[in-house]
Amino acid sequence: MDGARLRGLTPGVLAVLVRRGADFAAAEDAVQDALVEAVRVWPTEPPRDPRGWLITVAWRRFVDATRADAARRRREDRVEEEPAPGPAPTTDDTLQLYFLCAHPALTPSSAVALTLRAVGGLTTRQIARAYLVPEATMAQRISRAKRLVSAARFDRPGDVATVLRTLYLVFNEGYSGDVDLAAEAIRLTRQLASAIVHPEVAGLLALMLLHHARRPARTTPDGGLVPLADQDRALWDTTMIAEGIGILQGALVLDRLGEFQAQAAIAALHADARTAEETDWVQIVEWYDELAALTDSPVVRLNRAVAVGEADGPHAGLAALAKLDAALPRHTAVAAYFHERAGDTRTAARLYAEAAQHAPTLAERTHLTRQAARLNSAP
Repeated sequence: MDGARLRGLTPGVLAVLVRRGADFAAAEDAVQDALVEAVRVWPTEPPRDPRGWLITVAWRRFVDATRADAARRRREDRVEEEPAPGPAPTTDDTLQLYFLCAHPALTPSSAVALTLRAVGGLTTRQIARAYLVPEATMAQRISRAKRLVSAARFDRPGDVATVLRTLYLVFNEGYSGDVDLAAEAIRLTRQLASAIVHPEVAGLLALMLLHHARRPARTTPDGGLVPLADQDRALWDTTMIAEGIGILQGALVLDRLGEFQAQAAIAALHADARTAEETDWVQIVEWYDELAALTDSPVVRLNRAVAVGEADGPHAGLAALAKLDAALPRHTAVAAYFHERAGDTRTAARLYAEAAQHAPTLAERTHLTRQAARLNSAP
């Protein structure tokens, strides 16, 4: 069966799943999985009833996904709203699932994407946003990972680095996105830290704690975004900050620097400042240099440009920003901020409005829109 006819069957199959009680998004995922399976199986085993075959396979995939989501929700229900300091008191099989999904047969990026979808409970759209790729590209990547793992033996779990990357992305989505999974990511990282001595595991746990400690001050009661410089630092959890700094110091003395330790060091410098004005931006720039050398990440270089602007002034920040790809997320918002600090409020207002159109979250879009409106209404 050619691709056009196969695609032509999709709307009818999707309609059947919806009539049976599947919500539209879950039905779409199930049908996509069934189409991938059809492409793999049909050339050698063509079905007598292609439409019936697709409906059966898609419905099974939907039921499996529903059961997996229910199991994940039960695990999340066992997690307290805020993670308690200290070692993890109990363990379950969730962390083991992370290692199994991080299978050696997969590339690290595919393993992370598969784990986020199958165990972490994130949507394909959320995962694509984290990787800065189109949703369709990420859907194909996850489907390929599923095919590879389905044919592989699960007697060789993945490496720690891939699991750490997955936990980090789950934490970030739970911390600032649509699904609150930050506490679950901290819980699992505590389990991992209690099981092995690894500087990057400790670095990631420290980073999570230092970020999570600032969570109460990050938003207004109505959900509005509060920038770091404007946050009420009295709301920060000093106990969690102290724990995070202690864990970081224990990792750094091992002299095996990794990206999570470097990020945690930057977070610790922010947490250590009693006011925004006391932030040691010069040292933060130095840590971003270390982090850029470790990762060569364009997002890290964007954050470094922000630190340069804070340390050496807005014109230095704009010069560092000019060396980066303007298509980077938040590039325009950073440019707006530095233009405002440099006194060019007209350009800043235009850039704030432009950045708001591409903001990844409603809270960020609202904040940037208000910044533009504030400058436009100024005398």
